[in-house]
Amino acid sequence: MTWIEDAGFRDDQPFGPQTLPYGVIDGQVAVRVGDQALPLRPIAASFGGLADVVSATSLDPLLAAGRSVWTELRARLVELVNGPAAPNGATLVPLAGAMLPFTVADYVDFYSSKHHAENAGRIFRPNDEPLLPNWTHLPVGYHGRAGTVVVSGTPVVRPNGQRRGSTGPVFGPSTKLDIEAEIGFVCGGPVTARVSTSAAADHVFGVVLVNDWSARDIQGWESQPLGPFLGKSFATSVSAWITPLEALAAARVRPPAHPVLDYLAEDQPWGLDLLLEIDWNGSIVSRPRFAEMYYSFAQQLAHMTVNGATVRPGDLFASGTVSGPERDQLGCFLEMSWGGRDKIALADGQQRTFLEDDDTVRITATAPGPNGSVVGVAEVVGTVHPALP
Repeated sequence: MTWIEDAGFRDDQPFGPQTLPYGVIDGQVAVRVGDQALPLRPIAASFGGLADVVSATSLDPLLAAGRSVWTELRARLVELVNGPAAPNGATLVPLAGAMLPFTVADYVDFYSSKHHAENAGRIFRPNDEPLLPNWTHLPVGYHGRAGTVVVSGTPVVRPNGQRRGSTGPVFGPSTKLDIEAEIGFVCGGPVTARVSTSAAADHVFGVVLVNDWSARDIQGWESQPLGPFLGKSFATSVSAWITPLEALAAARVRPPAHPVLDYLAEDQPWGLDLLLEIDWNGSIVSRPRFAEMYYSFAQQLAHMTVNGATVRPGDLFASGTVSGPERDQLGCFLEMSWGGRDKIALADGQQRTFLEDDDTVRITATAPGPNGSVVGVAEVVGTVHPALP
């Protein structure tokens, strides 16, 4: 009965009325409806006291407004898009003009898949225990570079850097360029320190897909003993559309059970039943499941702030590579190729270990929605361009 005419705007499609992700099209806050976007500024009068946040040029004011405003705005949007008549001024536009929808404040990347951590440990430290002693007690993470977080579709230039050579370090383009398929969490609400797991949802506006591009040869040489630096900081791609946390209510699951210290204990489950899909040059090479992550986003946020560090609107933190126990559930090419030992076959007959110039990677994700519907998290896509001289 809705006035929106779009084949993708149905509850059996990822971006039907059950999802309604937010983004920015040509400098206007918009909501995705199927394969089109609804700019909100022309219909700001339909939102009453919320007109200012929907009339902004980015999602920054909405992120700062907090949970009560997010809930009120979503309820009003559900009414508007499901109505029989379009609001005055409503126009649907193509998705092609989507921009990075918010100002990234701080960026933190975690390492919270046990399957991924064990595989990486076996690859990098074959003669030692795969997990270091702290891993099962805290969400391991590092602070990344907010200034190189880019929107889906932005080309990724192969980075230069130092890597290990046969007689010492050499400098040049990375020869082991990789991806990491992750789920990212966009923060909002008041600036706060020491966020408990029970309060985490008040500080997480929504979810994006993240590809944390990784130069494994640069990373392997420089990360002794400190964590990632130039091997990660050159580019991190995120979805152009943010799926509200409320849209994932039906996808909540209990994470794998394990003992934790009191500040990481959860009084309600915040695991999410998301199925990711990794497409490499048109070949589906993996389908990782997020439900198996060892730590939830609530535990990650509680750990990130327990020392007094603040969370603020625009902060972005990512889950770390999402990997499962099976070969077709791995979230990076490091694991799929076992450090470059094994070839990965693509549908066109080509074989890869790591990324070559002009390769394109597309990551998508879906989750169960209410009443048998499906909720989407917008794709993150990037194509590798040659290194600069």
